[in-house]
Amino acid sequence: MDIPIYQIDAFASRPFGGNPAAVCPLAAWLDDVVMQAIASENNLSETAFFVPRGGDFELRWFTPVAEIDLAGHPTLATAYVILEVLQPGRESVRFETRKAGTLTVTRRGDRLAMDFPARPPKQTANLGDVISALRAKPLEILAARDGFVVFASEADVAALTPDFAKVAELDCLGLIATAPAQPGSGWDFVSRFFAPRHNINEDPVTGSAHCTLVPYWAKKLGKTKLAARQISQRGGELWCEDRGERVEIAGQCVRFMDGTIRL
Repeated sequence: MDIPIYQIDAFASRPFGGNPAAVCPLAAWLDDVVMQAIASENNLSETAFFVPRGGDFELRWFTPVAEIDLAGHPTLATAYVILEVLQPGRESVRFETRKAGTLTVTRRGDRLAMDFPARPPKQTANLGDVISALRAKPLEILAARDGFVVFASEADVAALTPDFAKVAELDCLGLIATAPAQPGSGWDFVSRFFAPRHNINEDPVTGSAHCTLVPYWAKKLGKTKLAARQISQRGGELWCEDRGERVEIAGQCVRFMDGTIRL
């Protein structure tokens, strides 16, 4: 069996930026064990698989160790493959997912904009020893699906050197660290995302984290449209809008590599 595979740099305007995702179009679903093995072999943050469903598509995402409920950058990358490679000229694409409902991606000039559920952070009883795990003391410790910690400045977030073994022990899937962007930078907030529990010590750019970041910063800054940077080593840019129960997360993609998986 031959399966096409595309590697797309998502939330990037140039190669080697943003977050690389593998995208595999399928005629029908493979066995879950096979899809997990492919994702483990790819060893990227996520591998996305999709199958046709009428004029729409079903979409699933796998990290190297597990299937997950929602993922941003591989959704953006999958939409790019459909809209730019497989069905060029199409203006939008709708995905049906197993746990995140219907997700729509639409062209916005040279960007693609994802319509995702909002997941505002809330007070949490106890994530565990966050201070020891991050080797730093945040101003706030909150949580949604992921842990959510707020620092005073971009420099504080950039300087973090987590103990990843301890981060993996926290009571959350991943850990978002965020702060206001440096004044005059043109960005509203910055973030980093750590997910060693999924064999991803630091994710380069995390679209799903912005389901939590956007409602937090929209309320904090008193504005609905926000420009965000994820300040990982690769870095990424996201243009976001708070829409109450939904958020829009937009970015660019770069097509890096095409290939074939042979099973």
